Amino acid sequence: MSQTSTWDTDRALARIQELEHLPGALLPVLHALQEEFGYIDKAAVPLIASALNLSHAEVHGCISFYHDFRDTPPGRHVLHICRAEACQSMGCESLVEHVESRVGVKLGETTADRSLTVESVYCLGNCALSPSVMLDGKPYGRVSNQVADFLIDGVRRRA
Repeated sequence: MSQTSTWDTDRALARIQELEHLPGALLPVLHALQEEFGYIDKAAVPLIASALNLSHAEVHGCISFYHDFRDTPPGRHVLHICRAEACQSMGCESLVEHVESRVGVKLGETTADRSLTVESVYCLGNCALSPSVMLDGKPYGRVSNQVADFLIDGVRRRA
């Protein structure tokens, strides 16, 4: 699970410098920044580009291509809803509609109180227990609307 903290340019530079020597360092750098801060701030793009001798467009393109990278801070809790084939066959789209209605945001958005970010993912490797979700890095299977409500209520009480 990613740690969410305030963006700090000095800490970001330190993480970039730790990894810039690696062949193909862009992805390891992006993963490290996301792990450190919970997201990749737009201010990181020129820092990464300079350190890795890449264009700003190459760095931005990589961040925007991979769905796991985010450029804004997530909520205090992150709910991933699997939308791969096995989960689709077991009703994940109705689960998505239920969760979106329940929390008042669409997939890829964060609630106004910043308690929860809801995202789609394509396969959690829990196909035998479809539909599946992952909440703060912990997988759950055979998730009904009632189970989703229970999970959401639990994190909102802790938030």
